Amino acid sequence: MFCKLRLTCLLVLLPMSSAMAGVTTSTAGIASAHPLATQAGHGILARGGNAFDAAVAVAATLSVVEPYNSGLGGGGFFLLHRAHDGYEVMIDARERAPLAATRDMYLDQSGQPVPGLSVDGPLAAGIPGIPGGLVHLAKNYGRLSLKQSLAPAIRLARDGFPVTAQFSRMTLRQQDRLKNFPETARIFFNRGFVYAAGERLRQPELARTLEQLANKGRRGFYSGEVAKQLVKGVRSAKGIWSMKDLAEYRVVERAPVRGKFHDVHIISAALPSSGGVTLTQMLNILGGFDLMAVNRVERFRRIIEAMRLAYRDRALYLGDPDLVHVDVPRLVGAAYADELRKEILLRDAIPAGTPSEAAREGANTTHFSIIDREGNRVAATLSLNTLFGSGYTPSGTGVVLNNEMDDFSVKPNTPNTYGLVGLHANAIAPGKRPLSSMTPTFLENDTSVVVLGTPGGSRIITMVLLATLEFAQESGAAEDWVSRPRFHHQYLPDMVTYEQDAFDEADRAVLEQHGYRLRTVRGRYGNMQVVTQNKLTGRIEAVSDPRGEGLGLVR
Repeated sequence: MFCKLRLTCLLVLLPMSSAMAGVTTSTAGIASAHPLATQAGHGILARGGNAFDAAVAVAATLSVVEPYNSGLGGGGFFLLHRAHDGYEVMIDARERAPLAATRDMYLDQSGQPVPGLSVDGPLAAGIPGIPGGLVHLAKNYGRLSLKQSLAPAIRLARDGFPVTAQFSRMTLRQQDRLKNFPETARIFFNRGFVYAAGERLRQPELARTLEQLANKGRRGFYSGEVAKQLVKGVRSAKGIWSMKDLAEYRVVERAPVRGKFHDVHIISAALPSSGGVTLTQMLNILGGFDLMAVNRVERFRRIIEAMRLAYRDRALYLGDPDLVHVDVPRLVGAAYADELRKEILLRDAIPAGTPSEAAREGANTTHFSIIDREGNRVAATLSLNTLFGSGYTPSGTGVVLNNEMDDFSVKPNTPNTYGLVGLHANAIAPGKRPLSSMTPTFLENDTSVVVLGTPGGSRIITMVLLATLEFAQESGAAEDWVSRPRFHHQYLPDMVTYEQDAFDEADRAVLEQHGYRLRTVRGRYGNMQVVTQNKLTGRIEAVSDPRGEGLGLVR
């Protein structure tokens, strides 16, 4: 079975129930942002691996074939469901701030952010978590060796692969920026020119780094020769990494955020991802409304206000739970949702504050979803932050470094690349993990299981919200709600951004009468990857967002 789309409440902490156990089936489904990654995952399943082995293969392959969105130089979150005992956990492979980082490191002498300093070059890079995450997955949850699961990615890096039209477009968009970093330009340009679709890109240095990871595990990246190359390269370009930074990096297992919206169980990302808490708050608010009993525009208005209020709390309260106290039970509690719901009912458009510059658009970051034959599940969202991260590649490693330090609140109430603001809870500190919007999620009701997530910067959480509402309302098949036009509000900038056709002319007129500022985005955004399973029949479907070039495949 082949499924490729390309036009080619109350949320409370809940225990795991027996009704949510996996279903054994003769097929498995994988949806990812690149066909070669999906095929690599299925290849590992065919060799006897489980969903967790396949996740290692898919993530590593994406680092090779989609290096502008994720890679060994980045971080992310892996949400896992183990079928035989129902165990669920989030693997936090988020980057950490270097130990030499300081709160005001990106400010000038007058206390203002220095343009580009938290975005371009190695000073913008946190300590990567993806290599540690892959080792942890293979060691603690996989069935195959790390070396077996990394083999497809190593082969593609060494022997090369034909770049896609999407790859060419992303490189062209970053052409001027990447030429500031000679090693990155050497790797990703063909004699000084952008690779054309169909031309073969080889990355021998990345292949060697992957081989070190495959042969030595953690030591192959976080100590030894690769670590020395990383630190030497970073420090030669005015970065602040140390060998101690790499040696002390650890992934963390965290309990996911759990809840229920009507008859749908939700399991989502925990802090330092804001995804689960913010998604929970929005669904809590909306769960107290009968959205189908109000007219179309009022339904939009209530959803927009739920977005606005939840993102307000994201800015005010959320940060790394290892270093900042966040009262999550209160934020996801029923009483607090009641308070927020009253705000919506008392006003039309609730003032958010001074408008700021609109957030950038894009599909940066990547996501994949997996359900294997035993019912094990993985939802993984991985990132370098912006396209090609910091743009910097330490010589000899093939590893493009992230610019996730920009996800901290560089200065209170100052927007980052995506227009998001924050306060002291997300301020920079040594060893701290920056707040994220990545939202890998499981949905489940009496008849279906959904594994989903998407890239999209600050818009990730609202995309998952809209998909959850569609699923809860039984509004068509997965390919329908993955394809529908999207809209978004994130508190600041005080503006509703939307894809063409999300609102018709009458919708826009009424929303503007209520005081909303509206802006159509250029093109479309997001790249959602979804795998669903019918619990009654075992049937699996895999759907890749038509906005991207990915592949959803069931075998």
